[in-house]
Amino acid sequence: MQLTKLKVYEALARSLSDNAVTDLFGLIGDANLFMVDSYQKQPGVQFVPAVHEGSAVLMAHGYAEVTGKVGVATVTHGPAVTNCTTALTNAARAKVGLVLMTGDTPAADPEHLQNTDQAAFAELCGAGFEPLRRPDTAAQDFARALYRARVESRPIVFNMPADFMWQDAPYQKAIHPVFDASAYIPEGDVLDQAIGMIASAKRPIILAGRGAIEAEAPLIKLADRLEAPLATTLKAKGLFKGHPYSIDLCGTLSTPAGYEVIAKSDCIVAFGASLTEWTTDHGKLFDGKRVVQIDTDGTAIGQTIHPDAALIADAALTAENIVYWLDEAEIPPSGFCRELDADTLRSYERPRSGERSADTVNYVEAIEWLETVLPQNRILTTDGGRFMTEVWCRVGVEKPRNFIDTTGFGSIGLGLQVAIGAAVAKPEQPVAMFTGDGGFMMGGLAEFNTAVRLGLDLIVVVCNDAAYGAEHIQFVDKNMDPKLSQFDWPSFAEVAVSLGGRGVDLRTPDDSAKVEQAIRDRRGPLLIDLHLDPNDVPRMRV
Repeated sequence: MQLTKLKVYEALARSLSDNAVTDLFGLIGDANLFMVDSYQKQPGVQFVPAVHEGSAVLMAHGYAEVTGKVGVATVTHGPAVTNCTTALTNAARAKVGLVLMTGDTPAADPEHLQNTDQAAFAELCGAGFEPLRRPDTAAQDFARALYRARVESRPIVFNMPADFMWQDAPYQKAIHPVFDASAYIPEGDVLDQAIGMIASAKRPIILAGRGAIEAEAPLIKLADRLEAPLATTLKAKGLFKGHPYSIDLCGTLSTPAGYEVIAKSDCIVAFGASLTEWTTDHGKLFDGKRVVQIDTDGTAIGQTIHPDAALIADAALTAENIVYWLDEAEIPPSGFCRELDADTLRSYERPRSGERSADTVNYVEAIEWLETVLPQNRILTTDGGRFMTEVWCRVGVEKPRNFIDTTGFGSIGLGLQVAIGAAVAKPEQPVAMFTGDGGFMMGGLAEFNTAVRLGLDLIVVVCNDAAYGAEHIQFVDKNMDPKLSQFDWPSFAEVAVSLGGRGVDLRTPDDSAKVEQAIRDRRGPLLIDLHLDPNDVPRMRV
């Protein structure tokens, strides 16, 4: 068979299309510009240009989170690669599958000004590394990078030497499908042990994490069979929305009633949940309870809480299997739900508000109001900052893939870029993004205009207390002057207008009508500048 000869940059562009990569995020430079030019000339695809290289990775991150597909970004070499450090590390810790296509300096020029060890860089960030080995293996190597990103659930740095780009090579389409083997359901002693613990529990709880978001119906079936309440980790927020005995978030983010339910339980059956210190409230909520952990990833078992029984298995099939054996043994339901008041399970208390400076609003009241006026079919994203946990608790989503947090590396300034990726992935859904003032200035300011250029349906809420919140708290706690943590920012609403969007201030309750009108009338990105007193923002629920 006669193979078509292509330049390597053309082969890579075609391989992107062959592998159904319809959206490519990036910033062009001399090592990737010809590939991007060739790619964006193909039908049914779009290149999304970022202002900063790290932003391209974050956009691919947001895209991957809401679609469940591998996100793809591209940058050139040298500082373009190192500019991606925080974004790539955040994606690795969030276990997001994406491919970062990086240019590389010519191998024949080791003294090149922008030469860097990209394999070591990838390892530093917790990412994998896949090189383009030869011009004639370009398509196969890229397909391998996509495959690894999917099965390893982490970023893969795909290294493309610049001196290959204009070389001719035969092109052969390459797609590496993920092998979809039947999910494993354990048998024998370990299964008997787990079912015995669940059957004997007086107050069991079903807990779901991100690894179980495709198993909603079987998990509800199991919970109803046991008469057990349901809970989720933060990453699975919204999974059981509407169920009368869902207590929503488990751990430090629980409602008071929900926390009491977990504390009273005697067995926690966790599906696809990594059981972090926040989910377990630093171990306190799980202390003295039987824990059954189910996950397809054996390395996730026992990372923080060592379970009493563990099944390396599919969440949905395992839940169905447990129900079958409970029925076979005629195990009666626990009756735990009969002890609960469904009306209070998901209600948060309002923290006491102190004195506030003029032209500021109460934070909790404001976000509870925004929860009602923001589009209900929204995708919700949050940047890092002390404002975030109240948003997680009080602003809902309809399903887990409509929620993204960017706290895997404890950074601020990442949220708006992730929101852009989500908006590109789902243009039919509005994206509501909450950020702090410091985070917006650090990362959101540059990319707000990207959202404008793309005409995205994006609502940015800047929780503006004119301070770096965590640092402000530390100064106050030690009876020190917090002035160093406070800033006199420009008007974010006016900045949004200058960048081509629309901006509106929320300084007093009297502003609510114009804010609500702006949400209804939005055409493209809208920024809401939520003016707060730094002494009136609740502490994080950690």
